[in-house]
Amino acid sequence: MSRLIPAAERIRRAWLTIQKARDLPVPPEGRYSFAYIAQVKAILQDARDLVKFIPYSPSATDEMKAEVQKIFAEADRANEEILHSGSRAADA
Repeated sequence: MSRLIPAAERIRRAWLTIQKARDLPVPPEGRYSFAYIAQVKAILQDARDLVKFIPYSPSATDEMKAEVQKIFAEADRANEEILHSGSRAADA
């Protein structure tokens, strides 16, 4: 049986996971490599999965709920920057 991870630790891990996606090196094939895209999306989904149930917890504070919303927004922003914005700059 897996051990329970406190909400504060889940939030911290989610931020680190988003940074892990940002730090993932672009392969020689470029940003359009299916493996790279899948890896980035999987890492960002892991970050979302870490915190997705926190708002439904009776012990979650308003600050925690706000932090979860920030994590979801940052994961979306990271997806856009890593897979879309950066590639447009390379195309220009």
